[in-house]
Amino acid sequence: MAKDYLWLHLRDLPYFRALLRAIEASYYEGLDLPSPTLDVGCGDGHFATIAFDRPIEIGVDPDLPIMRETQSRHAYDLLLQGDGARMPLPDNSIASAFSNSVLEHIPHLDAVLQDVGRVLKSGAPFVFTVPNPGYRTQLSLPRKLAGVGLSALGRSYESWFMRMSRTINLDDEGGWERRLSAAGFTIERTFRYFPPSSLHVLEWGHYFGGPCLLPHKLFGKWILAPYRWNLGLTDRLVRRYYDTSPTEDGTYSFYLVRKQ
Repeated sequence: MAKDYLWLHLRDLPYFRALLRAIEASYYEGLDLPSPTLDVGCGDGHFATIAFDRPIEIGVDPDLPIMRETQSRHAYDLLLQGDGARMPLPDNSIASAFSNSVLEHIPHLDAVLQDVGRVLKSGAPFVFTVPNPGYRTQLSLPRKLAGVGLSALGRSYESWFMRMSRTINLDDEGGWERRLSAAGFTIERTFRYFPPSSLHVLEWGHYFGGPCLLPHKLFGKWILAPYRWNLGLTDRLVRRYYDTSPTEDGTYSFYLVRKQ
């Protein structure tokens, strides 16, 4: 039976995060990621438990408190707390790597890419997803503000949203090609996904999903009642945006690259 990635995420995450992560998880189906595999920026480990049917050999993340949650999920054979630019791994020791919606947050991105290249074997695949420039230019509120002559306020909102979502890097395909080439990678496949309509669900979900913060703070869970009777309506409303098809106006990008 095929996995229902949307439901598997909705029962654990705020709906806007669940939508994006469900779409991304579907892209890992059928990918050849030989062991040992490295997750660069593993976070709480939830994504790996849904996207893969096996434990991932190594997860690395700089956030020590969140790594305690990661450990409880048993999604990795080995967890390393540290900087992705200085991973305590031997050269040419990793057969594949992935990084799901992480690289956009890293100030020293080029150094991280260099170290990922260092630890990967020659020809090893590296898969990652990231927002592209459309993540900023296709937000809904700035367009509404521009329509009533408040373009400057809209631009301020864009800047605030980038800070709020901790988004630093928004490269297009050309920008990524330059970064990856400098780190010793070649792009094998890339496509855009998550159209503006889905981005708007994500955008407003940051506000409407606020009530999930309290149970997460108190009990360590975003969703206290992860059952159909509680989440059925949310599922129906969000599922109309659950589209895994590549689209030219997509605000996120998928990359499959290889170490040269």
